[in-house]
Amino acid sequence: MSFTHLQTLTSRLNELDAQGLRRFRHSVESVCQPHLLVDGQPLLAFNSNDYLGLAAHPLVIDALKEGASLYGAGSGASHLISGHSQAHERLEELLGSMLSPFLPSVRVLSFSTGYMANLGVLTALADGANGDITFFSDALNHASLIDGIRLTRETCQVYRHADVADLSEKLLTCQSTSKVVVTDGVFSMDGDIAPLQALLNLCEQHGAWLLVDDAHGFGVLGDTGAGVLQHFNLRSEQLIYMGTLGKAAGLSGAFIAAHENFIEWMVQRSRPYIYTTASAPALAHALLTSLRIIRAEEGRRRRAHLQTLIQQLCTASVPTSWQRMVSTTAIQPLVIGSNAQVLRASADLKAQGIWISAIRAPTVPVNTSRLRITLSASHTAEDVDRLVRALSFESIS
Repeated sequence: MSFTHLQTLTSRLNELDAQGLRRFRHSVESVCQPHLLVDGQPLLAFNSNDYLGLAAHPLVIDALKEGASLYGAGSGASHLISGHSQAHERLEELLGSMLSPFLPSVRVLSFSTGYMANLGVLTALADGANGDITFFSDALNHASLIDGIRLTRETCQVYRHADVADLSEKLLTCQSTSKVVVTDGVFSMDGDIAPLQALLNLCEQHGAWLLVDDAHGFGVLGDTGAGVLQHFNLRSEQLIYMGTLGKAAGLSGAFIAAHENFIEWMVQRSRPYIYTTASAPALAHALLTSLRIIRAEEGRRRRAHLQTLIQQLCTASVPTSWQRMVSTTAIQPLVIGSNAQVLRASADLKAQGIWISAIRAPTVPVNTSRLRITLSASHTAEDVDRLVRALSFESIS
């Protein structure tokens, strides 16, 4: 190999191997559900974000088939050319009705992924401020929020995780006309919920936007699954809300919900929205069924069952050297420490037929490598009991 850049990359890959940081894909050969066939091995999985078990719901599958019959396989163009279908319009309207109690004059804009939605909303905020803007970002925010802020090339101050006092001090000394506080709603690797009422109070005191990425709360939290805004019963025109549709909703996609004037600004200026092909209308059509399930009594039953499983898991005994993170959500991390330790624990569990991914840096801080357990309403009490027994098995420590 003589090409210098390839030699450098090969060396870097070898470094990842030495540090226990190389990641690998696994081929899932069955429907998204707790009991999977993975690379030919039957496994009980606790690492999916399908929190309500809707990815394999018969009504959602039928709706996806119906959507393909009505609208075809793809959209054919971007939203502002000819790719915005009636299905997209109906999806945005339904999401708007779900969130109208919390966002005055709400309008919704749909995206293909949560990553694109966050890039789109952050760059639109910066574009609207004409360079006079500062972002305030929680230290444990998702990579898409971090990258979106970097893309703006504007000033960013990172505040300590969920530390309202630290954020308050930073806001007090900020001279920018536009201020944006950016936070996850449910933090994806820790499972804790941001102190949103206190954050919103600060934003209203300082005339700042509060952008909430509720990828892991939408569909799961709140009486009708409207997420962290419903969980805390918040309402403000200073709120901007991002939700994803590939986790609790069981399909794919994302959206931004905010005051109609801000959403119109995004339609005009958000490059990740403007310059990409719209998602398949069949997905939007199927999401209508998924959202109706989430809002209905079945959704409440699934959320209640999920909470029961969370409480059951919290009774598990784990090795004393591990740290159980404080979480009331479906994300239940066990911090083990080094890369080698977490890889060994994950492999030992897999040998018992249980699949939990080993999460390492840079996804989490160095020396906080963890088993990120995620529960689904599709799990049974017997599934969780099997996990509890496996976690107490001495060999994995």
